[in-house]
Amino acid sequence: MSNAPIVAVVGATASGKSDLALDLAERLGGEIINTDAMQVYRGMDIGTAKLPVAERRGITHHLLDLLEVTEPATVAKFQDVARGLIADCRGRGVVPVLVGGSALYTRAILDKFDFQPTDPEVRERLEAELAEVGAGVLLARLTELDPATAEIMGANPRRIVRALEVIELTGAPYASTLPEPTYADPDTVQIGVDIDRAVSDARIAERVHAMWTAGFVDEVRDLEARGLRDGVTASRAIGYAQILQFLAGEISEDEAREQTINRTRRFVRRQDGWFRKDPRIVWVDHDDPNRVEKAMNALRA
Repeated sequence: MSNAPIVAVVGATASGKSDLALDLAERLGGEIINTDAMQVYRGMDIGTAKLPVAERRGITHHLLDLLEVTEPATVAKFQDVARGLIADCRGRGVVPVLVGGSALYTRAILDKFDFQPTDPEVRERLEAELAEVGAGVLLARLTELDPATAEIMGANPRRIVRALEVIELTGAPYASTLPEPTYADPDTVQIGVDIDRAVSDARIAERVHAMWTAGFVDEVRDLEARGLRDGVTASRAIGYAQILQFLAGEISEDEAREQTINRTRRFVRRQDGWFRKDPRIVWVDHDDPNRVEKAMNALRA
């Protein structure tokens, strides 16, 4: 039954995507495929809000805990593994339900998506410059060349370098080199979880405080011993980067917690910007008691 639909639940951090994805997987007899870029790391549990096994309702979850924190994660590799898992699910007559807030990763999996050109020499030069002058200088350059992309990339040094590399190689803004959104398989449905900005901000603060209570600092301390500081991807995750600064004596614990809240809120605004541009997404309110049925209606349509 390879014609099982592909379902993706998308939206901002702390909007309630995981619960809706579980509800849909239960209704559809599906399995969950993670599309959160940081939940692929073993041991990054509290800070990524990874759903504990006991809360997964007995539903199989894929693409979690695959990498050590010292290993880099790339969109291309993620795309390859996720598409293999989707094909496996559908081959077994199982509906794959993707869930996560990494918009670029979701697009790379769902859409016809070829990767932009790369040049090791250009990349190496930009990375050397990053090490010398810092992300702020490179972000300022990106803002000048391609303000729309700079807004999306935020303070992610690897993505800033990548965007500058593509701009240098193509002479065009990074976003304009991305393909037009076209599903690789037309039997794909995206359900977006809509949440009010004020409610989202409050939820994020509550979530971060709960993470601290649950032992987030100890989690990072343990991962530091396993090489987290050397991980080019994992070490830059929101919350993890701030706690590493605290452990290094660069900021206080209170500052680390407040920065985590503020950076998460900024990240949510960028997520929202990405997803809102996709007219194919069917939105349901996070607190709508009928949201599961509305999502099912979108699938039936």
